[in-house]
Amino acid sequence: MSTQNKHRGWKHALHEVIYEADTPLGKLFDIVLVILIVLSVVLVMLESVKEVDQNYHDLLFTLEWVVTVFFTFEYIARIISIKKPWHYIFSFYGIIDFVSTIPLYLSYLFAGSQVLLALRAFRLLRIFRILKLVKFLGEASQLKEAMRASRAKIVVFIYVVLILSIIMGTIMYLVESNEAGFTSIPRSIYWTIVTLTTVGYGDIAPQTNLGQFLATVIMILGYGIIAVPTGIVTVEFSKQRGRFQVDTNTQVCPNCSAEGHKDGAKYCYNCGHEL
Repeated sequence: MSTQNKHRGWKHALHEVIYEADTPLGKLFDIVLVILIVLSVVLVMLESVKEVDQNYHDLLFTLEWVVTVFFTFEYIARIISIKKPWHYIFSFYGIIDFVSTIPLYLSYLFAGSQVLLALRAFRLLRIFRILKLVKFLGEASQLKEAMRASRAKIVVFIYVVLILSIIMGTIMYLVESNEAGFTSIPRSIYWTIVTLTTVGYGDIAPQTNLGQFLATVIMILGYGIIAVPTGIVTVEFSKQRGRFQVDTNTQVCPNCSAEGHKDGAKYCYNCGHEL
């Protein structure tokens, strides 16, 4: 076997493990990745508790370095195992991987950069990559397409809600007094949105009978409004059923990083490269 074939062979094997989950090693890698992601996020949360950090700082620090080194090697391996590294580097997950890995190194190079350590919590987003496992592929595709098909309706819905909030907020500003907290139209709109979404902080409350009546109307509208986006997405999600069968696999093209190939596919649907 020539040196070129050997080079292609180990890169292909590395690509199979890191980017795919159809092989035992690939599944094991994903399981280890999930465990380390969860561990990393737990470490970030524990470090923010002063009592825990004071008592177990050295242990937390050591574990964080172990996790960071693993993610560093993983990041480098993802780059060298594909033909066009920039497809990964500038992708959503590539940026997340970089942003969540670099803070610990920056904390040693630049004074005051310790605040960036909180960015390590972004590693939790990496867990969505594990959803590429076969048993989640169909559901993930359905949800993505349902959200995409619903975006125009949801934008219109949000636009209507904003108009309603501005109108009701302006009315409440005219009805209520400054002493009640309705000191300006923007602040009254803030109260309307808080009430409409059923959050109800209680920092502002109407005092007049008319204001309380309008608040009751807004509260009732809030219950109905909350259900609208859910209904829109649910309808679109139902339409997608049957269109997305789990006939795709976890193969990722080593040339262009395209995903979602059909079972048994030998060539990439995007660039034609051999899988």
